[in-house]
This record gives sequence, structure tokens and C-alpha cells, in this order.
Amino acid sequence: MKFLDEAKVYIRSGDGGAGSVSFRREKFIEFGGPDGGDGGRGGDVWVEAVNGLNTLIDFRYQQHFKAKVGMHGMGKNRTGANGDDVTLKVPVGTQIFEEDQETLICDLTEEGQRFCLAKGGNGGFGNAHFKSSVNQAPDWANPGLEGEEKTIWLHLKLIADAGLVGLPNAGKSTFLASVTRARPKIANYPFTTLHPNLGVATIDSQEFILADIPGLIEGAHEGVGIGDRFLGHVERTRVLLHLVSAQEEKVGKAYKTVKHELEAYGNDLVDKPEIVALSQIDVLDDATLKKKAKELAKACGKTPFLISAVTGKGMTEVLRALRDIIVEANTEEKPAKTPKLRHRDMILTDEDESDE
Repeated sequence: MKFLDEAKVYIRSGDGGAGSVSFRREKFIEFGGPDGGDGGRGGDVWVEAVNGLNTLIDFRYQQHFKAKVGMHGMGKNRTGANGDDVTLKVPVGTQIFEEDQETLICDLTEEGQRFCLAKGGNGGFGNAHFKSSVNQAPDWANPGLEGEEKTIWLHLKLIADAGLVGLPNAGKSTFLASVTRARPKIANYPFTTLHPNLGVATIDSQEFILADIPGLIEGAHEGVGIGDRFLGHVERTRVLLHLVSAQEEKVGKAYKTVKHELEAYGNDLVDKPEIVALSQIDVLDDATLKKKAKELAKACGKTPFLISAVTGKGMTEVLRALRDIIVEANTEEKPAKTPKLRHRDMILTDEDESDE
């Protein structure tokens, strides 16, 4: 299945049905009169976040979504049927924008979340609706209201707890493959990863979601290389794992290059909690490893983790560090429970105060 995180879609809600102009004409019925029914309401256009999707590829093959129109009213006070709604099924984490791609309509961050993008037109009143004491035989009815139509943009930002960032060939895909069941493409050349990958990591019986995005190079915010368009997929993460390959000649410069691109991208990415790890350490001898670890620590201002996804060295420690930050962030987001009012906490009335 191909990955697609952006799609342009045309939507239109259904028109309302017209009201009916009708009069009773049965034989032996003493009093006739208007009996035209109302028109049915047009269908709405909804968007819903569903589980099991992580791409917008379906919207490459269908870009037009139109709800059904309402049926016209009929005689004998019969109301027209309402038009059927249409629902766009999107992955969790999808944002809906107006055609200008700047005005946010809704942000679907939870499974089952729904939003009405376009309301159907109301059905018109039939002539029976206008009958009154001064107008016993109205011979007109209302047409149904037109539905809404618009062009919208769908932007997908994957929902993950931790994001992997770094230069190309920093070992991000290898890290993801070693700690999850994801199987991203791995090869010894730059930009092997062409689209984000997700995996579920487990440590000490606790699970969290990891997102691996294509590598960044200097000038990515200006479109160099693959650019920074996939950075949006780590905007929602709790923590970033910054991998720096031990095969880099200058690991400090490699770290600062990616850090600069995160700052240029904005959206508070640079302010997220960050764990720095020197990866692929199995290719270095002890003396060189010690030297590069010291250089990286000076560049990032903290002691980096030393890991090797091939041998498994340091992997447990870095996973536990990621888990601790995620658990802490989730705990802080939970709303504080309102304490129940105990009998002794009840407010005293004026009478009670006077008794004291």
C-alpha cells in the first residue's frame, strides 16, 4: 500500500426536496383542501477518523463526494425521504483545511471522532403548511434549499508517541525494525526511507508507537533532498529520539545540522523533549567510540546513549528512557478529578453559623 499524506477533495451536500402543491379531490369527502407534503432534507457530508488506516491513498482514486438529494413532497401530506449522508473515512490524525490550505476546519485526533463538513439543504414546505383561516387554498410551495459545496484539503499527521530524527543512514530504520515488527526498507545508501513508517515498541510490558521519517540534510527546510515535508508526522509526538551515526566523521556537526533544520521548520519541534543516541557503535573501536561520544556530548549538552541495533547494546536503556518521558507526558495531560463533596466539607448556612 502506497503512503499518501495529502489529498485534495471536492464535496457537496444534497439539495433539499421541493414541497408539493396538492389538493384533496376524493368523491364524497365534504371538505377538501391542500394536502401537499414537505420535501425531504438533503444528505450531509461527514468526515470520521477510523482505526486501521495510516494513509490517504484512497482519496487518490476518488476525489468527489456527493450526498444524496432529498425527495420531493407528495400529495396526501406525504413528506419526501431525506437524502443519504456520505462519510469520508480518514486515518486518526487527519487535519481538514479549506481550499487555501491555511484555514483549519477540524483536527481528528481520536478514533471515532466525527465532523460535519457540509450540511444538506432543508426541504421546502408543501402547500398544506401555508393553510390558514384567511387562506384556505394556498397554491404555492417552497423549493428545497441548495446544499453546500466546497473543495477541501486533507493533511495527515501520524499519531505516534516518539519520533526518530537524524541524517540519512543514521540507523533510524534499523532501530525501528529491531524494536518493533515494522519492516521498513533498509539499505546502505541515503534516503532509503521515502515515507514515514510506524511501529509499536514494547518495553517492560508497556507499549508505545514509534514513527520513523526520512532523513534530513542541510537545507531541508528549503527543499534540499526530500525536504522537511514529513516533519509534520513527528509534531504530535511526546519525545524525539535523535540518532547520530558513529560512522559520521564529525558527529557534533551532524547533530547540529539536524537541530538547525528542526529550528527552521518551527512548530515547537525544537522544544520537544529530546533523547540523543550515538548509533552503529559496533563499527568503532573503544578509543574512537570514546572520542566521538565526548564530541557529541559537547554538541548536544548531555550524555548521549551509546547503542547498536545490530548487537542490541544500549537498546533497552534508550527504550526505557523514551517510555519514561511518554508516561510522564501522558500523566500530566490527564485532567485532575473533581473531589467529591464530603459531609464535613458542606458549606454552613447562616443558621449553622449562628448556632456556633
